[in-house]
Amino acid sequence: MTTKEILLDFLERNQGKYISGQEIAEQLQLSRTSVWKAVKALQQQGYPIQAVSNKGYCLLEESDIFSVQGVQRYLSPLCANFPIELLPVVSSTNTLLKEKAHDGAVHGSVLMASQQTGGKGRLGRRFFSPKDSGIYISLLLRPTGYFLQHPSLLTCVAGVALCNAIHKVCQKSAQIKWVNDIFLEGKKVCGVLTEASFSLENGQLDYVVVGAGINVYPPKEGFPAELQEVAGALLEHPIGNCKNQLAASFLNFFMEYYNKYQPQQIMEQYRNLSCVIGREVLVVCPHTSYKAKVLDILSNGELLVQQEDGSTQTLSSGEISLRF
Repeated sequence: MTTKEILLDFLERNQGKYISGQEIAEQLQLSRTSVWKAVKALQQQGYPIQAVSNKGYCLLEESDIFSVQGVQRYLSPLCANFPIELLPVVSSTNTLLKEKAHDGAVHGSVLMASQQTGGKGRLGRRFFSPKDSGIYISLLLRPTGYFLQHPSLLTCVAGVALCNAIHKVCQKSAQIKWVNDIFLEGKKVCGVLTEASFSLENGQLDYVVVGAGINVYPPKEGFPAELQEVAGALLEHPIGNCKNQLAASFLNFFMEYYNKYQPQQIMEQYRNLSCVIGREVLVVCPHTSYKAKVLDILSNGELLVQQEDGSTQTLSSGEISLRF
């Protein structure tokens, strides 16, 4: 790690405490000049570090700094050795991680960003990804076993992992709107986009990138007009280390389900977290739409609905709306 990264890790572990430059230098085995230069560099990047004479340096407790070191501090042993990269701004974490996958990036590679200029949602839509208010994270998988044959269920794994991470870190109960949206208090706070690549030579699955966008806080300028009625955020005000804990908890839960749970256990949790079973919805298809009641979510992730004439249908793709 660079001196700047070492200092940031130290300040994050002592967030809210003033520590003298001399003590920091001694503990980190750095010169006081190196500490001072690293503090200045971090301050220029926007980190809220206060310097007070006779007290030292302090990373403000209410700040929520998103960093690789901060995320790594909360990772479980299943994820501890994952290669993790955090960039301030990208076009799309999914797009960039797919490029890295083509270049040989390993299973478990993680790419995170504080802003996306071209965040992607399902069906070619744009995912609003403003600076500093959210978490944008993509995970590269090279599946074996069950998920090699059923990669679409990884979207369900991500949904369950996100809901559990939100409950653990924010103490809030989010729900899943089939197939990839996470809702809290009637508004979308997270979205999942799973993209797979298949080999042209043998038709076998090569890799899967699972991306998640999480609206942690409301954007400073507010949501765009077209999203104000449907988009929400997990929290109103910053809480120290929330982003790091959320990102780590999502990865921890995801890999626990991926490695240790049977598919039926995952789908049972997915059903329990659903906000659409038993509800009237609008099924939106490319060329038509119709009202239906959601009866169940099947073990393969398909939606079982009953149309107004009493007939039933299973949906493996498409979209449903709760607003009609």
